[in-house]
Amino acid sequence: MRIDFSRRGFYTSDMNLKTVLTKETITLHLKGTTKEEIINELLDILVSAGKIQDRAAAFAAVMDREQKMSTGMKHGIAIPHGKSATVKDLVACIGISNTAVDFDSLDHEPCRIFIMTLSPLEKTGPHLQFLAEVSLLFKSAEKRAEILKAESPEQILKILAE
Repeated sequence: MRIDFSRRGFYTSDMNLKTVLTKETITLHLKGTTKEEIINELLDILVSAGKIQDRAAAFAAVMDREQKMSTGMKHGIAIPHGKSATVKDLVACIGISNTAVDFDSLDHEPCRIFIMTLSPLEKTGPHLQFLAEVSLLFKSAEKRAEILKAESPEQILKILAE
């Protein structure tokens, strides 16, 4: 699923869920029980995968965004994100939690699927494109259920590619 922003004057790129995510940026069984713990675990995924170098700056960017408005969406999904000089291109990861975590969601339901993204300060298009694609993809109750049942990062990549 690709969203074409070119007609609206946005900068477009080949960055989408399938090109940004790898098995190294997907983790099952997050352990955190709070918003901050989950964000820290997601940042650890990006650091381990070599996607970000300045963890403190990335954490500050994501938490700054959370202070403005929670990134807990609906249907058990949260999309913590931020813009930071610590990345040159959009980076993302997915974490799945075995237990639901309160993330101040729009529907007041706890979350189990977490998609974190960080993008450069000066590039708006890829960031908006990625967030829009994630929102559309996870509107499907069937896709959400498949993601939660997945037993490996490879399975999640396969589900996202369908």
